Amino acid sequence: MKKIAFLIVTALSVLLNAAHARDDKLMLPIKEAKALGMEKEKLDPNIPLYFGTTAHPAVQKKFGTFVSNKKTNAVGKSDEYACQWVFLSAAIALQERAKAEGGNAVINIKSYYKKNEFSSNTEFECHAGNIMAGG
Repeated sequence: MKKIAFLIVTALSVLLNAAHARDDKLMLPIKEAKALGMEKEKLDPNIPLYFGTTAHPAVQKKFGTFVSNKKTNAVGKSDEYACQWVFLSAAIALQERAKAEGGNAVINIKSYYKKNEFSSNTEFECHAGNIMAGG
């Protein structure tokens, strides 16, 4: 009986540990994610993306502030690769919104996760879990 109880406790411990949510914060280079998007022909080269305080041409008309909240299945992918795809999904959504509004660029792009803003000209923030990645 003690052996069965021990096996049940051990099995539950393993299952609970596997189910424990992971939320690892990654700071990744924008340049590499953008390069992947251009290589895969996912990003529109006619709608430039300007991150953080990167210099951009003078704004002729402001269309508003928009948010993109994308996630991706991270199963079988490295955290970095999954986060690059999340980045691309968000960038594509922002480009499509700019086009729909009549814009020709997306400026002042920032990472926003759990109501925390991160602004950088060179990096984006992403969080990776056991089965999902997003940022």
